This record gives sequence, structure tokens and C-alpha cells, in this order.
Amino acid sequence: MKFNVANTTGVALSSVLMLCLTACGGGQQQQTQASAPEIATLTVNYGNSELESAFPATIKGRTDIDIRPQVTGFITKVHVDEGQQVHKGQALFTLDQVQFQAAVDAAQAAVKVAESAVQTAQLTANNKRKLFDKNIISEYEWQMADNALTQAKAQLSSAKANLVTAQKNLAYTVVTSPSDGVIGSIPNREGSLASPSSATPLTTVSDNSEVYAYFSLNEKDILDLTKGGTISLNKSVSEMPEVSLRLANGEVYPLKGKVATVSGVIDNTTGAATVRALFKNGQGMLRSGSTGSILIPHVADSVIIIPQKATYELQDRRFVYVVNDSNKVASTPITVSPVNDGQNYIVTSGLKAGDRIAVEGVGTIVREGITISPKAAGEDNQPQAPQQ
Repeated sequence: MKFNVANTTGVALSSVLMLCLTACGGGQQQQTQASAPEIATLTVNYGNSELESAFPATIKGRTDIDIRPQVTGFITKVHVDEGQQVHKGQALFTLDQVQFQAAVDAAQAAVKVAESAVQTAQLTANNKRKLFDKNIISEYEWQMADNALTQAKAQLSSAKANLVTAQKNLAYTVVTSPSDGVIGSIPNREGSLASPSSATPLTTVSDNSEVYAYFSLNEKDILDLTKGGTISLNKSVSEMPEVSLRLANGEVYPLKGKVATVSGVIDNTTGAATVRALFKNGQGMLRSGSTGSILIPHVADSVIIIPQKATYELQDRRFVYVVNDSNKVASTPITVSPVNDGQNYIVTSGLKAGDRIAVEGVGTIVREGITISPKAAGEDNQPQAPQQ
């Protein structure tokens, strides 16, 4: 029996080559699968949300009254301390009263002298009148006596007016609070000279039972607020929802506020209008001079919301990476609402319910046309609606 050595060798070589190709192909496939980055994805859908726009705000008391003396004198006593709650009419400072008390005493003495002069002039005028009626003296002499009486009465009135002024000046040496409120800083203490013309007030009394949060809206915000000018600004303000106040420590003030006024003039230097929101402050938690952020809610129904980190910007356009059924990503342009909370976007076009988008590695790992190994997005990647 003879064997064809050439045929046998060819068959063997073919088998080996097929095995090599199969092994290499399987290795490349495994290598491709192993090299696909694991990226979190999110399946978008329609839903309702309430996003909040944040605006830096400055807090001021309902009234911030600078306390200044009405007379000049050295401070002899400070009756209150910084941060103390005071009531209307409560004594805050006492100034040196010696010279003002002396002025009152002198004015009182002048009144007594003037009263005596009036009495004397009255007696003289009465006597001259009797003599004139009996034709003993001339009309001229009686008229002179009557004029002296009138002059004495005028001097008495002047003395009484000076007494009132002196008494008021003495009363002004006790500086009182014009309203209920909280004491601000006290830069001057006992021994310091206080004057009405001083640039620095003795202190400030802030009525913090209610506070105003001042913030700004630009011209575009104002137009959006008035729906392009189709409704009045006063009406749009009255229809605005209640706003929240985020404090400097990141916490949200427990009570809601209401936008009270919007200035009717847009500042040419800033291009913005000043807005004032009113908050109740019965516990005195908010202090004049504090800062925070006003949060204005915007209710959106049946919209698609995605995390901002799932997007990137190129030439003033915003894009996301949509993942197809083969797990290949494709850059897709989208448009978003200008209203956002700094974490999420409302998509107005470019996505539809059921689309999958990459929410990790956008702009770094994820690139156009690559294949990824998708995983479900964790809670940190889910768009969060603000608390109601």
C-alpha cells in the first residue's frame, strides 16, 4: 500500500493553518472585548422636575438704623453690647451731662428773672394806666410802660424757649434705640468723643424680625419673567413662586420667602436690576450683612433631564454620546433649556425617550465611535430633582 506523502503533508498544513487562524481570531475578539472601557450609561425618559436657579444674595434687616448722637459729648456709659436684642426707647449710650445740666440750670434761672421782670412791668403798666385815665400823666408815658410790659413778656417767652432747648439737649445725652432690633458693632466706648458729624455711627440697630435678601436679575431674566413683555412686571412678580434661601454653610433656610419688588431701572454698569425677597426671621437666625443664594424654582412637565457631566461643549454647541445597540457611541448634538440648577440640564431637543447616553468619561475616555462595555449608572449619576 502506498501513501501520497505530498497530499498528506498539504492536508496537515491546512489543518494547522486553520487552527492558527481560529486561535488568532478568538484572541483578537477577546482582546477587543477586554479593551472596551466600562462606562456608566443612563436610559433617558420623560418626567416632571423642579429645577432651581441660584442667584447670589446679600441679607439686610428690614431696617438698619445708624445710631448717631444729636449733641457732642464724651461717652460716659455704654448700656448695651454687640449682638444684644433691644427694644424701642431703650437706653444705648450716655454722654457727659455736666455742661448740659448747667445749661438747663442757667435757662431755668433766666426764666425766673424774666418772670419777675414781667410782673414788675405789669405793675408799672397798671399804675400808669390808672394815672392816664385820671389825666395825671400823658398818653406817651402810659404807652412807654405798656411797651416795656410787652418787651418783658417777649423776653420771658425767649427764656422759656431756651429752657426747652437746654432740656432737650440734656435729654439727648441719653441715646436711645429708635426701634426694636439687634445691636451691631460698637466702635467707640467710654471716654470717646461722640458727635453728630462723626463719620462712624455709635452703632447700628437692625430690625431682623423680617429680613430682605437682595439679588440681581439680568435683562434676559427680566424679559423671561415678563414673558417677553406680554405681562407687566408687577403682575409677574406677584405670580412668582415662593423662593428659598441657601445659607453660607450650604444649608437651606427652613422658611420660604416671597419676591417683594424688582427695581424699575436696569443698572447700565451691571446690566441687571435689583430684586428684593422678604423672609420671616422670628428666631433671629438671619443677620443683617450675611450672604447666601436665592433659589428660584422652575417647574418643568414631561421633559428629559440629564446630568450636566454627561455633556460636553464644542463651538458653542452641546453634545452627548448616545450608545447604540452594538454599544458603540456616537456624538449627538442637543439643545438645553437655559434654566438649570448647576447639576442637571433640561433637554429641549436631540434626545428621545429610550435613548442611552454615556454619563462617565465624557471628554476623556469616551470618544466618537468607540465601543464601550456599558454598566448601569449609580445613584450619583442619576439626575436629581431638587427637594420640594
